[in-house]
Amino acid sequence: MKKTVVAIGEILWDVLPDQKKAGGSSMNVALNLHKQNINSKFISAIGDDNDGIELIDFLKNENFTTDLIQVNKLPTSTVNVKLDEQQQATYTIVEPVAWDAIELSDQAVETVKNADALVYCSLTCRNQQSRNTILSLLKDAKLKIFDINLRAPFYETTTLETLLNYADVLKINDEELLILKSAFALTGNDDEQLLKQLSNKFNIATICLTLGGKGAQILHEEKLYHHKGYPVKVADTVGAGDAFLATFVASYLNGFPMDTTLDRACKVGAFVASQHGANPFYNETVFD
Repeated sequence: MKKTVVAIGEILWDVLPDQKKAGGSSMNVALNLHKQNINSKFISAIGDDNDGIELIDFLKNENFTTDLIQVNKLPTSTVNVKLDEQQQATYTIVEPVAWDAIELSDQAVETVKNADALVYCSLTCRNQQSRNTILSLLKDAKLKIFDINLRAPFYETTTLETLLNYADVLKINDEELLILKSAFALTGNDDEQLLKQLSNKFNIATICLTLGGKGAQILHEEKLYHHKGYPVKVADTVGAGDAFLATFVASYLNGFPMDTTLDRACKVGAFVASQHGANPFYNETVFD
């Protein structure tokens, strides 16, 4: 039976030096799940403006359902993206924007209750309205997947602790791991020790650690899996981690062995890094 995954969070325009592209980590995850034959649902909000209309048109062109995307009085989100010499992206995130005020709806509650998993992130919890909605939906989710997505200054240790305590699966990068090491006084001297301490502290069965061009690791039920990654010429890193997470989720829910799941996630993450923007076209041949 086809799996259903709900993502909740940001939908926005990534404004690059020469163009704008549809994005937002949560939307990217949802869209990648859709591309991988998952029944993907997405809860978010746009403003009543041209940017919002264009985002809905973008998703409809991708044959992606938009019935859980709300419209409110705040502006549709835009993010200024700066690329360094290695094409690594940094982001300037405006607030408040429409996805800061996602409301809890009966339709969202029922969708999450009936889904196999819910993907959520810390950035969407920076303001009270969306944070309360996410916390309410987490109570009904079967499998809770936390894409931590730390963007300074939009996180607080107390909120992170609450969100981590819900998580069954955590996705984190190497820089974020060091932030959590400091925030929670972890004493590990290497990645494996830190991941195991996080797993024990918050009772998280599975943690995905992305390492950029150095690949990724997965701690699953106390066993650590390594992958050296796939070397590519990087166009930009926007959305690569989101593609990794979506591929991990799709592969995990469809019962692939963990080492195969990690390989598939690294493969798609590397492909997206080799393309411009967060949502390039691909199909099943990406796994060949």
